[in-house]
Amino acid sequence: MEMKEKKNTIQSVERAISILKCFENHQRLGITEISKMLALHKSTAFGLVGTLEYHGLLEQDADGKYRLGIELFRLGTHVQIDLRNIVLPYLDELLRQCQETVNLVIREKGNVVYIEKKESPHSMRICTKVGQSLPMYCTAVGKAIMAELPGTELEEILEGTEFTKYTENTLQSQEQVKQQVEEIRKAGYAVDREELEYGLVCVGAAILDLNGYPLGAISVSGPATRMTEELIGRSGKLLHEYAGQARRKL
Repeated sequence: MEMKEKKNTIQSVERAISILKCFENHQRLGITEISKMLALHKSTAFGLVGTLEYHGLLEQDADGKYRLGIELFRLGTHVQIDLRNIVLPYLDELLRQCQETVNLVIREKGNVVYIEKKESPHSMRICTKVGQSLPMYCTAVGKAIMAELPGTELEEILEGTEFTKYTENTLQSQEQVKQQVEEIRKAGYAVDREELEYGLVCVGAAILDLNGYPLGAISVSGPATRMTEELIGRSGKLLHEYAGQARRKL
């Protein structure tokens, strides 16, 4: 294999890149682990990691360990093969089979951000907006992602959540969220039964990377009058199946 010629590289930038590459085979790392892996002084590693965290390239969990940050995913969406391109055919198929609005979201701290949607052909439909940000605890896509997060990361999100009561069905405590998370893990998908808005029912499933970490989620959303228990169950199974197929293409 032909080696790239090394030209005018900057040591601090090289070290920062090396830190990011440490996470190729590790989901979470502490400062001491990073410094040992790269033979860096602990203070040097601390400064570089802090800079990467400031720019969103790394995120720190409650226990002090770090993981890759959402900003890397944002940048990654600009490459030719991205999550959106992989998921689009599945959104089209979900729309065809369910006839309700379908969405793709990514996580941003304690919220989800909508990055793609396909609207229902019905005149009365749920209209989400690309770029819209919503809380995780009261959306099906958000709860689906939370169900796949490591325990410490889930705890960190819940600790920082202000539980606004949007409807009578909105979850109002960490305990309620944790209870639903257990149910979601068993079912393979999450359901929002008018928790964010009256008349809106949504079903969502997380898309995992090859290490089992949630990259985002897909959903089917519709008016409560059309989202019957039969359609909720059928949508949930389809979402779980297509999320798994998308994962295998990452």
